[in-house]
Amino acid sequence: MLTVSQYSKAYNGTLVLTVPHLELRPGTYWIKGDNGSGKSTFFKSAGGLMPFDGDIVLNGLRLKDRTIAYRRQVNYAEAEPSYPGFLTARDLVRFVGKARNATRDQQNSLVELFGVDSFFEKPCETFSSGMMKKLSLVIAFLGAPSLIILDEPLITLDEKTRNTLLTLISQRAASG
Repeated sequence: MLTVSQYSKAYNGTLVLTVPHLELRPGTYWIKGDNGSGKSTFFKSAGGLMPFDGDIVLNGLRLKDRTIAYRRQVNYAEAEPSYPGFLTARDLVRFVGKARNATRDQQNSLVELFGVDSFFEKPCETFSSGMMKKLSLVIAFLGAPSLIILDEPLITLDEKTRNTLLTLISQRAASG
């Protein structure tokens, strides 16, 4: 379970988002809101990537007390991912796969599932936004996270990949 208490985020002294209390039990959630409403800010905070005021607890792990243990439970895919241009998809998948204790079989399966195999050995600087998004989705599903945060998961994806992603989300929801 993800529990959020007295969450707030400010930029340069200006409060941009507050969440007094939120409990999300295991499941699939689609958080919708206008552009600039704070979704990405909240997702980055819940992913352990951005400081905030308040508390976020995942399965008994308080982010501020057990940052590393918490972060090991969370995978995050950005809305508009960006990776160093000199790295290949292979470099990133293998590195994150090792960090997330993902088997080589799982890595290869996700690479194939999302169609990343067609540009696996190419440098990121040659990728379109759709290719970057596919790579970020592969990385988001590596290992066995308790929480996967997908920020704007369908943008820049072709129809086939959107269907693949929605099927994978449905399968994870049914098995978890």
